[in-house]
Amino acid sequence: MDTYLNEKPLHIHWFRQDLRLSDNPALAKCAVNGDVLPIFILDDCNAGSQEPGAVSRVWLHHSLLALNKSLNGALRVFKGNPIEIIPKLISETGANGVYWNRCYEPWQIERDRIIKLILRDKKVECESFNGSLLWEPWDILKKDGTPYKVFTPFYRRGCLSAKEPRVPISPPADITLSNKKIGMNDINDLKLLPNLRWDQEVFEGWDIGEKAANLKVIDFIENRLYDYKDGRNFPSKKNVSRLSPHLHFGEVSPNQVWHTASHPKYMNSTGLDHFLSELGWREFSHSLLYFFPNLPTESLQTRFETFSWIEDLDLLVRWKEGNTGFPIVDAGMRELWRTGYMHNRVRMIVGSFLVKNLRLHWNNGLDWFWDCLVDADLANNSAGWQWIAGCGADAAPYFRIFNPVLQGEKFDKDGIYTKQFVPELKDLPNKYLHCPWTAPESVLKAANVCLGKSYPHPIVDLKQSREAALKAFSDMKASN
Repeated sequence: MDTYLNEKPLHIHWFRQDLRLSDNPALAKCAVNGDVLPIFILDDCNAGSQEPGAVSRVWLHHSLLALNKSLNGALRVFKGNPIEIIPKLISETGANGVYWNRCYEPWQIERDRIIKLILRDKKVECESFNGSLLWEPWDILKKDGTPYKVFTPFYRRGCLSAKEPRVPISPPADITLSNKKIGMNDINDLKLLPNLRWDQEVFEGWDIGEKAANLKVIDFIENRLYDYKDGRNFPSKKNVSRLSPHLHFGEVSPNQVWHTASHPKYMNSTGLDHFLSELGWREFSHSLLYFFPNLPTESLQTRFETFSWIEDLDLLVRWKEGNTGFPIVDAGMRELWRTGYMHNRVRMIVGSFLVKNLRLHWNNGLDWFWDCLVDADLANNSAGWQWIAGCGADAAPYFRIFNPVLQGEKFDKDGIYTKQFVPELKDLPNKYLHCPWTAPESVLKAANVCLGKSYPHPIVDLKQSREAALKAFSDMKASN
């Protein structure tokens, strides 16, 4: 990879959620056409409430550093409105074209549409590519031309019956990077890191960037894929891939993951079909967001507009802080706060607790996850919360209410996960770990647990809150 002053035609590659060199269709096309000016724009103008959360911004910072290193320091960064920045760049550099890989958030689709109109009006070549999905949403439709609203037929009948996901492409073998002094070349100038450096502890267990992502793909597929089907349900086990943030920021493409996992030497793995279907769920979430752009804010099942949600700031704060008095819920919320991540099984448990036992609107959970998760993704986050709340496409029925005690006893029987994040209960016998309020006073004393002081009393009664939720659901159905 060479870096020098341009003599050949200059083309701009706009990095977005594709922070990698390999399997990057837009970058490959850009490199073929001439010299490449690689740019990244922190768009703080068009996203509104959907701008990256605090934890996502930190991940983005480190991912950009890794990308810039791969580009020999040639990445130029900007902050502002791409609708203004890109035409100005064309004028200042004399670039012949702009290339990017598509994003599917509604606000990005609209912004990109405007930019394409401006560039084409100026007779500037402009082309976008699919670098983030296995299948384009508009290619996976029912026979009547409408989008799927149920996952299984979407994946089995739609995706798997379509053409095979494209084979990943190699990094450009011959790419000349521009060294034009334009914009900024210091990632720190984007000011993505917090002033109070809480991020150092949160990101201690994460390796970020394309190289780390590819290593993680291989490690997961070779060492944990075989037991993925069952092992993924137990938060203390290491059977999940933890690839979601790498996929969101595009440090690795879903095509790379799909084809690596589908290699003949892994075809007999019992976990393969389940893992590929999880990639399918990611596709389903993006399809829903594409066809239903209000997914992040409005229930897909409109009857939920009359549901009697509760507004209680104290309950919400207790949930966010992991002080609900239900150990598996608290462990999950504290894992989120401490690591920027939460095991998927536990996400379902804490989500069910929020929208059903506390009966707080799912938007509260979506917003908190958006700010705290390293893998905060608008499509996945929105579809996931609507699934949990029972108000989305192919959602879990509202009357399916997870019992956090039974969930803890089933999926963290020995308390390894719970005790890691709720250490004040580490000496409590496993018999009482997931329901400490049932333990005799002598047992609590021996374990140095004082309910209401060292660990909170339950903030709701499970039976009463379940019955209240079911009544609210019944009333909603009657009102509709």
